[in-house]
Amino acid sequence: MLASDDVPSLAAERLLTWGQAIRTQRVRQRVSADQLSARIGISRATLSRLERGDPAVSVAGYMGAFLVLGIFDRLMPSPDATLWSPDEKGRVRASQAEADSDYF
Repeated sequence: MLASDDVPSLAAERLLTWGQAIRTQRVRQRVSADQLSARIGISRATLSRLERGDPAVSVAGYMGAFLVLGIFDRLMPSPDATLWSPDEKGRVRASQAEADSDYF
C-alpha cells in the first residue's frame, strides 16, 4: 500500500483532482454513493477513499468510476501513439548504451 508521503506531488495532485471529479460528477448526476459503489463493484468505504484521492486505491477503482460516470475519455485520454508504438525500424527502446548515457 502506498502512503501519501511515498507518492510524487504531481501524482498526488492528479489523484486529488480525480477524486474531486468523481465526487462532483456523482453529485451532479444524482447518483448516491451506495449506487455508484455497487455499480463499480467496490465498498462504500473504498468509494469514499476514491473521492479523497487516496493513492492506495487501485487505478482500476478510479477508472471504474470514470466509466460509470461517463467521464473516462475526459480524464484518461488515450496516450499519443509515439509513447507506446515501436519506431519505424520496429525498435521499442534505445540501445542500452544510449539509455545509460541519458540518465545520471
